[in-house]
Amino acid sequence: MAETARAPIVQRIPPHAYFVVSAVFHYLGPALAVLLFARIDVLGVAWLRIAAAAVVFAVWRRPWRLWQWLDRPTRWLLTGWAAVLAVMNSVFYLAIDRLPLGSVAAIEFLPVIVLAAFAARTRRNIVALIAAVGGVYLLTDVQLIAEPLGIAFAVGNAVLFALYIVLGHRVARSRHVAGIDGLALSMLIAAVIALPIGIGQAASAFADPIALAAATGVGICSSVIPYVSDQLAMARLPRATYALMVSLLPATATVIGVLVLTQIPSPTEIIGVGLVVAGVALHQERPSEPAEPPGSRDVSAAR
Repeated sequence: MAETARAPIVQRIPPHAYFVVSAVFHYLGPALAVLLFARIDVLGVAWLRIAAAAVVFAVWRRPWRLWQWLDRPTRWLLTGWAAVLAVMNSVFYLAIDRLPLGSVAAIEFLPVIVLAAFAARTRRNIVALIAAVGGVYLLTDVQLIAEPLGIAFAVGNAVLFALYIVLGHRVARSRHVAGIDGLALSMLIAAVIALPIGIGQAASAFADPIALAAATGVGICSSVIPYVSDQLAMARLPRATYALMVSLLPATATVIGVLVLTQIPSPTEIIGVGLVVAGVALHQERPSEPAEPPGSRDVSAAR
């Protein structure tokens, strides 16, 4: 009865609101992680982030009970998404250890806008894409000669982030598993996949309660709140709409970089932020774009 009473409230909240929550926490958690790098090595923080999220999802959803009921394609989908989550988070942390958060966010955005371009059928949407890409270009104040390895990690993360969106939409719209339950199960698998990558550097945190608590907070801020919000948004937003809204992330990252890491943007970068926001504001959904009805079971899974 309680679940039934709560579901309409979740459904009445616009999916764009869930995206805003995701956009804030998508970089707030990593910004806090950068501060934690002084106590735990980078890959250790990345694994602790994934492991902390996996524990939260395990307690909340008990996703392991679903595995035996899933068909083979759904199992492969969730396992593939888990592999993307494990590697993406690790590569992302290696990138923000070397580059400003806003720059990594800008690079992360570039493949994503290609997804939106597939559905840009109107003149207004094309202008929105041009504005957003122009803003990202201005935000990308990265010197290739200065940090080639950092850029390589950022580009790798960008490709994986695009895969995260594609696979995340498939999970959110799956008829075989509720989106959040699929996320919970994938996060458990991701913690196992990332174990050999980060457990060695994470070991020291288990003797440091403050660092361990901070890493747990990073995991909740980075992988629980934004990913759950993503699923709630993806369940009702067309992929092209969601992909273009992701252009807000470089602007969000720049603001969080200022507030948390004191990474002050240049005037050019500020103009870039304005262009990105303008691109999002100009974007208009096409009437023919399919979106799931308010009764979507993926949304009702948020209990």
